[in-house]
Amino acid sequence: MASTEHSGRRDGNPGRGAASRAFARFVLCGGGVGLASSFAVAGLAHSVPWAVANALVTVVSTVLATELHARFTFGAGGRATWRQHVQSAGSAAAAYAVTCGAMLALQQLVAAPGAVLEQAVYLSASALAGVARFAVLRVAVFARGRRPRTAPEGASRPVAVTVTRTGAPAEAAALCPAA
Repeated sequence: MASTEHSGRRDGNPGRGAASRAFARFVLCGGGVGLASSFAVAGLAHSVPWAVANALVTVVSTVLATELHARFTFGAGGRATWRQHVQSAGSAAAAYAVTCGAMLALQQLVAAPGAVLEQAVYLSASALAGVARFAVLRVAVFARGRRPRTAPEGASRPVAVTVTRTGAPAEAAALCPAA
């Protein structure tokens, strides 16, 4: 059994606990935005085509969720950079394709689906896309802002060594007494 002295964990893998906590924050932040988005899409779809409503809501919710993830989910503590917004938009585009695909499949399978069924399909597709999005955001988008991991107790650490140079002797005999 691994020591729990410093990490408080029995499996000796502090990264797994951090990933679990980040996933919980992702579900709270992203899931909350996703749930609100599902109602926004349903409401907006009464006045514009569903795909347009989904696209508009996806853009707004992606900007909001990226800011939340930068500040809270992945521990960056500050605002998201433009690079993070662009990369997050790429993963959101994939999530948009998944939700549109799921809704298109629903329309092909059920002639007149009710609002509850539509919401269930949309939220299920969003949840599936969200798990993949978490992995992408954690590994690619917000990975650079992480602090370097510290070495485990007992591991070798680099030692700082100061080297001073003295002036070289001018004579060859001083360099090599046999000369």
